[in-house]
Amino acid sequence: MVDKRVEKLAKIIVDYSTEVKKGERVIISSSVLAKDLVLKIYKLVLQKDAFASIKFNVPGMASTYYKYSDKDQLSKIDRFYEQEIENSQVYISIITDSDKELVDIDPEKIAIRQKVTRKISDLIVNRPEKMRRCLTLFPTEELAKEAKMNFKDYQKFVFNGLLQDWKEEVRKMSKVKKVLEKVNMLHILGKDTDLKISIKDRKFIPSSGKSNLPGGEIFCAPVKQSLNGKIYFEFPSIRNGKEVSDIKLEFKDGVVVKASASKNQDFLRKMISTDENSKYVGELGIGLNKQINRITNELLFDEKLGGTIHLALGMAYKSCGGGNDSAIHWDIIKDMKHGEIYGDGKLLFKNGKWLV
Repeated sequence: MVDKRVEKLAKIIVDYSTEVKKGERVIISSSVLAKDLVLKIYKLVLQKDAFASIKFNVPGMASTYYKYSDKDQLSKIDRFYEQEIENSQVYISIITDSDKELVDIDPEKIAIRQKVTRKISDLIVNRPEKMRRCLTLFPTEELAKEAKMNFKDYQKFVFNGLLQDWKEEVRKMSKVKKVLEKVNMLHILGKDTDLKISIKDRKFIPSSGKSNLPGGEIFCAPVKQSLNGKIYFEFPSIRNGKEVSDIKLEFKDGVVVKASASKNQDFLRKMISTDENSKYVGELGIGLNKQINRITNELLFDEKLGGTIHLALGMAYKSCGGGNDSAIHWDIIKDMKHGEIYGDGKLLFKNGKWLV
């Protein structure tokens, strides 16, 4: 028997997050580990008189691809898949495992592939008028292990984060959103952190449980050349299976001029050098989800953690006004439980709480 929470999640994804309509083409991408959720979504899509295409992978596929693909294969896009995405209206992606299997893969191979698949990513992410998307997560034993939780506790944690009244959560987030949209310059202070960022005339987007589920953050594309100062990220960041710890970045006129880490520093610097715009920040995010109360080493949840902020190196979402086009979009999370945020000189946030 399928967990009733899985049925509720499938209904949120189809009816609320993506609003599947009659006659639409829906791509569902996940692994066999999420088959219960995939089948529930599949059933609901068919009941909408829509068309579903399921893309299943199995553990080990990604590492096998990178291990045995040559440069010619890495440099080519699957044109049939590209056409399928161009002609679909909904894209649902379900995380079931970490990307630890890529830990021993040459980062240059991954960088080559990211540059090539950038067009695919743009088709999915940056065409909201043509494609509605939802990235979500299905709890598995592997993800529970990454979160350092037993499986039952992890299941409960995940479903508490996912199964919320998202319209009510958007209403709550709008309080902080309205305040920040009146601010020109933010000043962020904390451990080894003294950073100024201009958000003048920038629109903050609430993560409402649609394109990302769970939601629970607001985010914007800061003024590209405005970042000046330094920032330290207490939480490790996992990228392509590699854990990068104690990241410190220093900015001058928007550009990362210094980057260090206590673990995988070379990898950090290679990613920052992916292209000419990967040295700039494409996103400033504010975590506001009260149901997410701990780090789990899964970005989809961790970036929503209340009392945190995050910066994303690289691409700025077009829904935020764009302004930075890059092959990467790398979110790195900072704990602000002992920090302060000022807006145009006024204290807005202190020690994990918004004063608005």
